[in-house]
Amino acid sequence: MQQSTLPLPVFPDMTFDPLPPAPREHLASPITRAALRIQNALLTGARDFLAAEGFVELLAPVIGPVTDPGARGAKQVDVDYYGHRYKLMTSSILYKQAALTAFDKIFCIAPNVRLEPPETASTGRHLAEFHQLDVEIAGGTRADAMSVAERLVVHAVAWVERTLPGELAVLGRDTDAFAGLPGGPFGQVSHTEAVATLIGLGHPQNPDGEIDWPGERILSDKADRPFFITDYPKGSRGFYDREDPLRPGVLNNFDLILPGGYGEISSGSERESNYARIIARIRETGENPAKYGWYLDLVRAGIPTSAGFGIGVERLTRYVAGLDAVWQAVAFPKLPGLVSP
Repeated sequence: MQQSTLPLPVFPDMTFDPLPPAPREHLASPITRAALRIQNALLTGARDFLAAEGFVELLAPVIGPVTDPGARGAKQVDVDYYGHRYKLMTSSILYKQAALTAFDKIFCIAPNVRLEPPETASTGRHLAEFHQLDVEIAGGTRADAMSVAERLVVHAVAWVERTLPGELAVLGRDTDAFAGLPGGPFGQVSHTEAVATLIGLGHPQNPDGEIDWPGERILSDKADRPFFITDYPKGSRGFYDREDPLRPGVLNNFDLILPGGYGEISSGSERESNYARIIARIRETGENPAKYGWYLDLVRAGIPTSAGFGIGVERLTRYVAGLDAVWQAVAFPKLPGLVSP
């Protein structure tokens, strides 16, 4: 693993080596093998749950003329596609909405590439290449999406506990950490409440933006069960998150936060499907709507209202396996700012 010329910061509470070892050493590690088996079981359990709920699995595209513009702080990657400048996908959100013209419930397990700021390499949470389990529900509400996300996580984790107790033992993962998962609906706090809590604890959280990682870590450390943060302010997320018609400036969206300092594993929302409102939201971000021509043509012709979410596969694996960093849940990890095989 070759480091870039940019400095790699060390966080005060870091207790692990932020850099993966050489590929052969990493792949031969019992930790890697156990983590990847757990990841495989999580995906098997997730597919089992979603199939029983009537979802159809699709294969998402890897490149396209545009991709999700809402990836905070990350740069997109351009590729030459027969003389046209295309993007590697940072998220399949636009294609998920498009797919609902064929099926009412879809999911995909899709690769994503985001050139995160190099300083995020040592947070233990960020990768430049990762995978998301993406779900979308035609006619769904935020409550529907949150219910599916919650039940999916509970089912997938239980699948691992039932089928791979030996791998959990190899990793020293105490399954008591999951005891609270099936204990009824996950908790909910609004973005406003989360900001107030952080400010009360002395953390200077911006009330108009995303919960920053240090703040998210504080809230996660204080929790003993997963919980949702809802109602992010308009402007903090992509144009596709639907604004609440009864509460201007508030988005009908959510993040799912795991306890124990593991932080956010999922973001979701009701989706905006009105052509005029999408155009206005794109312009509010300073972008040219013409970039999204194929998508806007689809919206103009009519797409279903929907709600959905994406779960970070490596982040969920990290939590279940009790890993120090997400790169331990990847066979060939690519960290921000680092040259990798």
